[in-house]
Amino acid sequence: FTQGGLVQGRVPADAKVTLDGTPVRLGEGGVFLIGFDRDAKSDAVLEIRYADGASMRRLLAIEQRRYEVQRINGLPARTVTPDAAGLKRIAEDRARIAAAREIESATLWFQDGFVWPAVGPISGTYGTQRILNGELRQPHFGVDVAAAIGTPVGAAADGVVSLAETDMMLTGKTVVIDHGLGLNTVYSHLDDIAVGSGDPVRKGQMIGRVGATGRVSGPHLHWGANLFQIPLDPALLVGPMPAASSQ
Repeated sequence: FTQGGLVQGRVPADAKVTLDGTPVRLGEGGVFLIGFDRDAKSDAVLEIRYADGASMRRLLAIEQRRYEVQRINGLPARTVTPDAAGLKRIAEDRARIAAAREIESATLWFQDGFVWPAVGPISGTYGTQRILNGELRQPHFGVDVAAAIGTPVGAAADGVVSLAETDMMLTGKTVVIDHGLGLNTVYSHLDDIAVGSGDPVRKGQMIGRVGATGRVSGPHLHWGANLFQIPLDPALLVGPMPAASSQ
């Protein structure tokens, strides 16, 4: 249990689960997911109520993390301090991504596990407080993998493409994949997209190529993960970054 972490549990299919009083959705066989965002408090209460009236209450201790500050300069000014038209477009883009994150498929594709979608140096980590062109902006909700333009990007896990957009102001060419029960992954700044909305994908299948579209200072893949609208640390879903020669 840690800030940015995802936890999978299982209860009888007729039980009810809450986290801090909020109902948790159950999937097939009573499988459920809970996630903790970047600034999750140090404890949470998980409660299970069984069909026979019995209940169990567990206090979860959430590991608190320290986040670095990252300064990035040289970004296009229109993406850091946008005008009214730019702000409107950003809001529309975010609404489309948020809608994709709300999809709740019953199929538990995530159970087959995750892999890194691209291999390369990690140039940005989850939770980092970002200062862009000298302006304080929201924390970084994902992992950045530095790679050359055209490097293949694979699906991190089995799922279905819920969004494939070719021209978003901040994230450029962007793909969102639904992995079931509200768990999804996001792939941003792509040079091209090889899948469309509604396409089923398999773990490791190429979905596009690394690019430098949107708000970037150089080519890289931004990889994010979310449980519905809770931003998770995708690095916690996989092991260490593999060597480039092993891909």
